[in-house]
Amino acid sequence: MLRKLKDFFTAELQVKDKIDPTKALQRASAMLLMEVCRADFDLASSEKNRVIDLLRSLFNLTETEVAELVEYSEAKTEENTSMHPLTSLINEHYEYEQRVNLISLMWKVAYADGDLDKYEDSIIRKAADLLYIRHSDFIKTKLAAA
Repeated sequence: MLRKLKDFFTAELQVKDKIDPTKALQRASAMLLMEVCRADFDLASSEKNRVIDLLRSLFNLTETEVAELVEYSEAKTEENTSMHPLTSLINEHYEYEQRVNLISLMWKVAYADGDLDKYEDSIIRKAADLLYIRHSDFIKTKLAAA
């Protein structure tokens, strides 16, 4: 298990010469959004479509780029054992307002199917804590998305 985590860190999330930092951040953000989709154990098409729309607009990606990013995110979130590597990368490169915006997007995904599941709420709460989001901003983004 430690080897798997080490491989994950070195191969996927470290910003190295071979991986564009922007692409690594896009992957980390997409994986967090996919974590919300998978949280309730029902990958609703409305939630997945919402992730696609959000990624397209957030990063100004083409249809092909979004499809590749979503496919990558789906595969990696199944293997993912912790949000910490994702949130560490985001904390390192995103300003506070960008991190708050990411939490807001996570809420939008959670509400895309019309129902907020307790597991979705838990995932977003954990991500917000790891991203050092103030509780007041956490609540504001939740209420705005609802």
